Amino acid sequence: MENKLFSPGERIAIGASGGKDSTVLAYVMSTLNRRHNYGLDLFLLSIDEGITGYRDDSLETVKRNQIQYGLPLKVLSYKELYGWTMDDIVKMIGLKNNCTFCGVFRRQALDRGAAMLKVDKVVTGHNADDIAETVLLNILRGDIARLSRCTYITTGEDGPIPRCKPFKYTYEKEIVMYAYFKKLDYFSTECIYSPNAYRGFAREFIKDLERIRPRAILDIIKSGEDFRISTTTKMPEQGTCERCGYISSQKWCKACLLLEGLNRGLPKLGIGRTKGPHNCGHEDTNLGSGTNSIESKQCGSLDF
Repeated sequence: MENKLFSPGERIAIGASGGKDSTVLAYVMSTLNRRHNYGLDLFLLSIDEGITGYRDDSLETVKRNQIQYGLPLKVLSYKELYGWTMDDIVKMIGLKNNCTFCGVFRRQALDRGAAMLKVDKVVTGHNADDIAETVLLNILRGDIARLSRCTYITTGEDGPIPRCKPFKYTYEKEIVMYAYFKKLDYFSTECIYSPNAYRGFAREFIKDLERIRPRAILDIIKSGEDFRISTTTKMPEQGTCERCGYISSQKWCKACLLLEGLNRGLPKLGIGRTKGPHNCGHEDTNLGSGTNSIESKQCGSLDF
């Protein structure tokens, strides 16, 4: 209530993966919307990364949720937006760094899907455990500028489509228990590529801390909220990508850098900290053409 996340009449896209978090979020929002006449126009928005044996199965759960909750569903695929599936990307680059590609493409795809639906906000099922992991990861990476922002309950307010995390203070185990006792239909299999994710190490560390100190997760979030960015540490000024028009602090957005590397057979091109297209060795004079172009799909900022 304090954060006033929604207003009557707003169009809200719920990021739906079929997992416990997004399923509980869709159930709670649709139930409260009907019960209290909030007047929200709710949609389910799913991203198909193209992971055989994982995402195809989880999308079947989302389609059942669509019927169960009576919400319209929009599905966007990496193949449709970028010309690549995650299976294709992993075949090219191997298991290392595949989560970098998936994370960048997925966050941008959510924004593009939200723009297509013409929604006012996107809500995601990130819970307290997820946010604590992000705080720890930003510390480990030395990314002080993003450390405080990653704990905001609403991000992207500088862009046309803000993103909200209503479960910011909700433990993962509470969501699991709620889904179990409500007998909700959700998909519980882990992504086949996630065991190689760097985030997994942060998750295990936090679980170990929680065994010793049950409040560890909320304490980490509170610490992230209390960090103050020094005057010498500033977020880069946001502009737009010269290639696709997406918001970016460099000449090219991260998705375009990664996509360019894939299309040129140089998948490591966009990995790590880059300064823009001049690092690619040459300028591509036909960046806006071809099936992999994402030109003219404008949308707002992301919580990278």
